[in-house]
Amino acid sequence: MPHEAEKTTMTLERGMQVLNAFHAERIALTNGDLVQRTGLSRSVVSRLTSTLIQLGFIRRVAGGPRFELAAGIFGIGHTYLETNPVTRLAQPLMQRLADTLGAAVALAVPHRLEMLYVAHCYSVRNSTLQLGVGSLLPMSTTSIGKAWLWGLPENARNDHVTRLLSAADTRAPALKAGFDAAFDELDSTGVCTSIGEFQHDVYGIALPISVGCFATPMALSCGAVDLHPDIDAIRNRIAPPLKLAAAELAVALRDVPFRP
Repeated sequence: MPHEAEKTTMTLERGMQVLNAFHAERIALTNGDLVQRTGLSRSVVSRLTSTLIQLGFIRRVAGGPRFELAAGIFGIGHTYLETNPVTRLAQPLMQRLADTLGAAVALAVPHRLEMLYVAHCYSVRNSTLQLGVGSLLPMSTTSIGKAWLWGLPENARNDHVTRLLSAADTRAPALKAGFDAAFDELDSTGVCTSIGEFQHDVYGIALPISVGCFATPMALSCGAVDLHPDIDAIRNRIAPPLKLAAAELAVALRDVPFRP
């Protein structure tokens, strides 16, 4: 009987791996794509997609070989958003900042080697970034990821950086230089900036924030499309209101019992 329980747990974990492979950009995926993203065998992925279709969590696109998330999974996500106090309490403050700066504003937590948006707002003056709650961004090449890393205790930060560099393979030296530059910038200014690393012609500026009664490490960022960005001008314009918003969020969320 314990063996059956272990098999059930493993199947559930693998099913979650498949669901996690569908990122917020809403690109339909084939079994081959899922194999590549999860590292699972093709036969396991095939069985899991069949089960997830039956459960209503994914569906075939026009009856073809590609899959997309279905209504069942969005129901779970909607329930999470409705009951998550961080999202509910953070949105008004973040929307005000987005409208003031004409930018997108995001609050994120770590998810494996990526950053997961748990709250997101954008200004109608700059709504071209196709991101939102549930978006997954690389931790290693975004300002929000680097800010989160910097906010950790040194030992935890070093452990995460080691994992990120190991996963980067030949890109490790460039990532290491990016980490060093971002951490130096955070040491001197309290924020870090990124231009074009994650998305062409997009800048991001971020800082770490501790949230709730458990002091959960998160990160807050502003970003927008800018064809001719001036990094010093961006920092001078955005850093002060971003820091003020982070302080206001910390107060608004101080009693929230949140862990990612």
